[in-house]
Amino acid sequence: MSIIKVKDKTFRTSIPEAEILKHVKEVAARINQDMAGKTPLFLAVLNGAFVFAADLMREITIPCEISFVKLASYMGTVSTGKITEVIGINEDLTGRHVVIVEDIVDTGLTMQRMIETLSLRHPASISTCSLLFKPDKLQADIDIDYVAMKIPNEFIVGYGLDYDQQGRNLRDIFTVVE
Repeated sequence: MSIIKVKDKTFRTSIPEAEILKHVKEVAARINQDMAGKTPLFLAVLNGAFVFAADLMREITIPCEISFVKLASYMGTVSTGKITEVIGINEDLTGRHVVIVEDIVDTGLTMQRMIETLSLRHPASISTCSLLFKPDKLQADIDIDYVAMKIPNEFIVGYGLDYDQQGRNLRDIFTVVE
């Protein structure tokens, strides 16, 4: 177990890369089975999900497509806490099987809003996939179809997740040390 410093916080290894990749393979296997005969469109949510999405896609064996979206929820430099726009969807979603790929779901409010927004584009189905899920924080009435790992309500960094835009490049996931 290693201890690292990112900006002003100290973190310890909580999920090593090998364990993360094992869970990513398991999720991909379920998606491959469930989506067999379909050509899903994966919508990876930037910035955090890019590492997870890359590893997930390498394990997907069925025909598929991927696109990246960004969520707008800021007014100036302060988050409003509400998603105002999903930016970057140029594809026609009508009749498509869409899989939203997120790095982490805690309250679920972002995922809920994204599902509502995408539903207006008439996809055949919308599935949700998250690397990490904090069930104790969930406030939205949603189900996450594909969860790689459930974690406690702790502040984490690494494997695409950041602390003030730093630490996304770390291979393991680290938990803040109090």
